[in-house]
Amino acid sequence: MAGGKGERFWPLSRGGRPKQFLKITSDKTMLEETIFRMEGFVPEDQVRIITGEDMKEKILELMPELDPKHIYTEPFGRNTLLAIAVSAVILEKEDPDGIMIVLSSDHLIKPRETLIRNLEAATKICDDQDWLITLGITPTRPETGYGYIKVGDLYDSVNGTSVYRVAEFTEKPTRIIAQQYYFDRQHLWNSGMFIWSVKSILKAIEKIKPGLYQQLESFRQYIGTEEEEKAKRELYHNAEDVSIDVAILEQANNVLTMKADMVWDDVGSWLALDRIEHRDEENNILKGNVVNLGSYESIVYNDSEGLIATLGVSDMIIVKTDNIVMVAHKTQINKIKKLLGKFTGDKELEKYL
Repeated sequence: MAGGKGERFWPLSRGGRPKQFLKITSDKTMLEETIFRMEGFVPEDQVRIITGEDMKEKILELMPELDPKHIYTEPFGRNTLLAIAVSAVILEKEDPDGIMIVLSSDHLIKPRETLIRNLEAATKICDDQDWLITLGITPTRPETGYGYIKVGDLYDSVNGTSVYRVAEFTEKPTRIIAQQYYFDRQHLWNSGMFIWSVKSILKAIEKIKPGLYQQLESFRQYIGTEEEEKAKRELYHNAEDVSIDVAILEQANNVLTMKADMVWDDVGSWLALDRIEHRDEENNILKGNVVNLGSYESIVYNDSEGLIATLGVSDMIIVKTDNIVMVAHKTQINKIKKLLGKFTGDKELEKYL
């Protein structure tokens, strides 16, 4: 999945260059990293990307080896339920017995070998059984920004990987609840990485969201025809804006999880750099042409040809692009979407989104 605007990484992430096209965690873009992660496990001709209509050409410029037919487009964002449902119904026509590995294009995952080992176990289960599997991550801190999975009874052990029934999902808890989950060792972060057969996810949608399933059935007849894009646009206009987690996984009774004990981060905002980047002796993260004296605990990111000079500041996030400078205190950066809301409707400001 390579949609979304990545607003929490503004101004580096903008409409014409959202987060998945940025080189945040390595010398590759995050989208390239996601596809590279599957190399040797998923054949190149079985990789599918779903993204916004305006991003397809940009993806082909970045990775010209991809088949344009393998890039599914959305007329506009409608959250993960619809992105996955549309992908599943298209894939069903290509390979009715196919297994879907659903990955987001903006995750940091290390080591790759641990991920592949978990995916091997998950695909083996889904190959001939009606299960929906979500990869869980052992929490490393009380995090209120992630969903949580309560681990239930042991279901099976596949190639040395323990697989559990899901007892309960919790969406983004309070700080107190997150601390309880961190210490009880019965909860995992919901990573948003899913494995299931095409048949299983469509069966779950039919059972839990019959209205959407009927819409997908109507859309199905137009796949591969000249009317496909028109039918898709109508589907998106009428469909609910909701995540796959809330709409399906929290309601289904055939969900499994496994503890993927690896370094994982959803790289959701500027504060993620504090967790994944190297810091200097004053705990600063300095990127690009930056000169600092006496500042500490700050993130200074220069993505332009100019210079950023910092003197005696602390707990700041300072970002400079070719035509934007953002200065924010770390405690206020969670309000960045509210800030960008002030740009909407102002023609002079909207060009900076």
